[in-house]
Amino acid sequence: MEDFSKKLKDAELLATRSGGSRRDFMQLAIMTGLSVSAASAMFSKAEAAETPKKGGTFRIGMEGGSATDSLDPRTYADSVMIAASLAVYDSMIEFDNAGNPTGALLESWEARPGAVEWIFNVRQGIKFSNGKTLDADDVLYSIGIHRGEDTKSPAKGILEQIIDIKAVTPSQISITLSSGNADFPVILGDYHLIVVPNGFTDWENPVGTGAYNLASFEPGVRLVFENRGDYWIEGRANFDRVELLNIQDVAARTAALQSGQVDAVNRLDARTVDLMTGNNALSIVRTKGTGNRFCFVSRVTSPGFENKDLRLALKWGIDREKIINSVYSGYAVPGNDHTLDAFNPYYNTNMPQRAYDPDKAAYHFKKSGLSGEITLSTSEGAWGSAVDCAQLYQESMSKAGITLNVKKESADGYWDNVWLKEPFCAVYWGRRLSADQTFTQVYGSGSDWNDSDWRVPAFDRLVEEARVELDEVKRKEQYFECQEMIAEDGGMVCFAITDYLDGYSSKVKGVQPHARYDLDDNRIASKAWFA
Repeated sequence: MEDFSKKLKDAELLATRSGGSRRDFMQLAIMTGLSVSAASAMFSKAEAAETPKKGGTFRIGMEGGSATDSLDPRTYADSVMIAASLAVYDSMIEFDNAGNPTGALLESWEARPGAVEWIFNVRQGIKFSNGKTLDADDVLYSIGIHRGEDTKSPAKGILEQIIDIKAVTPSQISITLSSGNADFPVILGDYHLIVVPNGFTDWENPVGTGAYNLASFEPGVRLVFENRGDYWIEGRANFDRVELLNIQDVAARTAALQSGQVDAVNRLDARTVDLMTGNNALSIVRTKGTGNRFCFVSRVTSPGFENKDLRLALKWGIDREKIINSVYSGYAVPGNDHTLDAFNPYYNTNMPQRAYDPDKAAYHFKKSGLSGEITLSTSEGAWGSAVDCAQLYQESMSKAGITLNVKKESADGYWDNVWLKEPFCAVYWGRRLSADQTFTQVYGSGSDWNDSDWRVPAFDRLVEEARVELDEVKRKEQYFECQEMIAEDGGMVCFAITDYLDGYSSKVKGVQPHARYDLDDNRIASKAWFA
C-alpha cells in the first residue's frame, strides 16, 4: 500500500498547481491515488491560485528527440517534437486535464443525427505568425496534408473515415464520415493535426498561431523559441524565451534538474523519485497509471512471428511484476498485451491479467515447432530503460528454456531505422483518449503505424461496428472483444503502463497532471510560469 505521507505530498503539489475546476481536480486526484475526502480538502485550500506571471527563460530537458527530427507534423513520433510543435502551432482540438475534448482553433462543433456529418466552427480573429488571419481553408489544408495515397502521415489511418470535407463559410467547415462516430472530435485532437496556413510547405521556417516563434533548431540537440506576443489564450505564453534541450539519458536529465541547468524534465527514473521528493527546491508531478505503454512488438508477417504459438510464448514468458518492481520501483501497473488502460471507460475488466508463466511459455514455444534464438532489438532511443527491461525479459525467458538475444541498437534514429522495420523490437505508445482512436491507429489495417503488422478484417469490422453503436452496453461488449482479440492473437507484448513522472524546479507554477501525456500534455511551454 502506498505510504500516506507520500500520497499527501503528491496531492499537495497537485492542488497548488491545479488552477482548474473542482470537478477537474477531483478527476485528476483519483489518478494520483488520493481519496475523495482528502482531495476535496486539498482543493479548498488551493482555490486562491496564483496569477500567472510573465518573463524569464524556461529551460526544458527532455527524452524523446532524434537527429532526424523535423517540424513537419507528418513526421512526429516522440515527445520532443510534440512539445516543440505545440509551442509554435496550435491544435484543432485540445483536451482538458481530465481528458475531455475542448475547443482550440476549432472552437465549437455539433453533430447531425447519427454522427455522420459534423459542423465545426473556426475560431475568429486568430493570426498566424506571418500576419495571416485564420480561416476555414487553413483548417481544410491542415487536415488534407495527412490524407490521400501519397501522404506518409501517421494520422492517415484515423482520417480515412472522412469521405467529404468542405468550407461552409470562411468560419465554418463540414466533415462527412463514412459512418457515424460519436468520438470524432477526439480524432481531431491527435497531436499531428496542428494548423498551418493554406498551402504552407516550408517546415524549416514554421508559421503557426502558437505562443512562440522558432528562433533556432538543431535536430536531436536543442530548440529555442521566442515569445511572439499577444497570444490568444489568456494566462498562457508567460515566458520570454523557451529552450528545449534533448537530454536522452535519464541520469543526465535528472542531474541537470538538480543542478538548476534546466527548470523541468520529463520521464524521471522511478528508482530515484523517492529520493528527490525530499528536496524542497524540486517538485514531482505524478500521473498515476495513465503514462506510457511499454511494449515489445513482433511483426506478425515476419518469418517465425507469423506463428501464433510463438507470440503466445513471448507473452507468457515475460515477468511483468519483476520489471515493474526492479525498473520502475512500483510506479507502473502491468500491461495486458493491448494499450487501453483502466481509466478508459471501455477497458476490459473481464480479461484476466496475464501473468508470468514459464511453463506456458515453454509449452507454446514447443508447440510452435520453432527452435533457436529469438532476437529482440532495443535501445535507450526507444525509452530510457528499454535495455534494462529487455535484459530482465531475457532472464525470464531463459527460465522457460527460450533463448532471447537482446540486440542493442543505436539510440540516434531508432524510430526511423528500427521501429516498423525490425521483426521484434521495443516500442512505447502514449495514451490515446478514445478506444476508437487507439484501435484504429495502433491496430487498424489502414494504419501506417500498425507496428505489429497485425491486420485482421474481422477486427476492423468490429471497430467500425462499435464506432456507430449507440447502445453503450453493446459498444462496451464490442470493445471488450477487440482487446481480447489483440491480446490473444496480436504481436504486442504490452508489459507495463507507467506513471508519468515529471520533475520541476519549485519556482515553476501552473503545471498539473494530464490524462493524455506528461509535461501537462506536452504544453508546458505555454502553460507554465515562474513564481
